[in-house]
Amino acid sequence: MSALTHLSNKGEAHIVDVSDKPETKRVAVARGRIVMDAATLTLAVEGQAKKGDVFGVARVAGVMAAKRTHELIPLCHPLPVTKIAVDVAADAALPGVTVTAEVSVTGKTGVEMEALTAVSVALLTVYDMLKAVDRGMRIEGVELLEKRGGRSGEWRRDEMDQNG
Repeated sequence: MSALTHLSNKGEAHIVDVSDKPETKRVAVARGRIVMDAATLTLAVEGQAKKGDVFGVARVAGVMAAKRTHELIPLCHPLPVTKIAVDVAADAALPGVTVTAEVSVTGKTGVEMEALTAVSVALLTVYDMLKAVDRGMRIEGVELLEKRGGRSGEWRRDEMDQNG
């Protein structure tokens, strides 16, 4: 494992200088789930939640979160993202909701944190919109599925890991 780049020689946290890095296309995909009672999922799918369209609001929240990641995570660079796609889907087998986010940028640093933030905030939004009927919901499995671009190239989570 490489040295932590967010620490100075004195061990102090700082934002990494990326000014000498080349701009390349970078993509990250993340996923997470929220498990809930089957009746709660039915309420969301049928559009009967008192706060409104759970899936639509969560999708927009995820997009907004990805754009503001640098305001939430102290050592992230502000990035001019070129694509943010957030998919919010019912999963009757959980039962619950699965959120997947894909974020792209042409830049000097990756968008893994933006994808993970999009997923996390979308899931928190689902929780917020449904908590009145199911406080026992559980957010789980927030993970990076893949990243492409940059000096380290491509990385994909093993297929065995993606099924859990």
